[in-house]
Amino acid sequence: MEAIKEMRAVYAETLVRLGAADSNIVVLEADLMKATGTGLFAKAYPDRAINAGVAEANMVSIAAGMSTEGKIPFAATFACFASRRAFDQFFVSGNYARLNVKLVGTDPGVCAAANGGTHMPFEDLTLMRAIPGLVIVEPSDPVSLEALVEQAASYKGCVYLRLQRKAAPARYAAGERFEFGKAKVLRQGTDAVIVALGALMVGEALKAAELLSAEGWDVAVIDALSLKPLDEKLVLEWAAKTGKLVTCENHQKRGALGSAVAEALAESGTTCRFARIGVDDQFGEVGTQDWLAERFHLTAPHIAAAVKNLH
Repeated sequence: MEAIKEMRAVYAETLVRLGAADSNIVVLEADLMKATGTGLFAKAYPDRAINAGVAEANMVSIAAGMSTEGKIPFAATFACFASRRAFDQFFVSGNYARLNVKLVGTDPGVCAAANGGTHMPFEDLTLMRAIPGLVIVEPSDPVSLEALVEQAASYKGCVYLRLQRKAAPARYAAGERFEFGKAKVLRQGTDAVIVALGALMVGEALKAAELLSAEGWDVAVIDALSLKPLDEKLVLEWAAKTGKLVTCENHQKRGALGSAVAEALAESGTTCRFARIGVDDQFGEVGTQDWLAERFHLTAPHIAAAVKNLH
């Protein structure tokens, strides 16, 4: 496995590499190239990097216009603005128009940390999940991020990529294959299964499984990777196999991963004890990421407790 690496660095480096082979790849930022790391792309291809300024809705509209001319635009900003502020432009100009816009929402959930409640998106996935046909992915490590950016670039259609900018440890070997709509089993188990989305929550889910192992529990962990399409087949298989399932997300517990899994369970008739870890109908706050994760009960001990409560 690789060492810990900044996710934003992987994002920028991947775009630089892809941009060398495909001159249609362009990058748009809302005055956040330094925050996202895409100054690297601007240095390599200055004529293909656009700073739209603090005008996120306009940035998405520009990206849609460029898409009509055959460009492959990656437009990034904080996830709160990518979703709440630019939602109408992304919905209509990008998705309804059947274009090819890749929208990247950074610092999701408690990752917004000191930027506080106004910048802390606990609802972006709920909004995006309502858009017909939109692909929604959240990589869990540098390896999955690189692969999913590559796939987004080659995929004909809109994609919402939820991106933790901070460093994350590699959970996959270099060269691991990923695809939209396919989850990965990171840990086998027979007593319960934890389905987690994103780098923060996958890490906490694995820690929770270790805590439970010390108490005699044998718990599986699935990295969802793709919220839409969700890998329902794999999730339902493990729900039936273990009889106990807990979802984990750095987001409101309603409307995103927990809701998608609950719908799949209900519609399939799969019998399973079920619980959700996520923010429980609250706004964000100011704090460090670690403090906020504990504040909103997103940490390993809370996950472990939720598993044990499904007795």
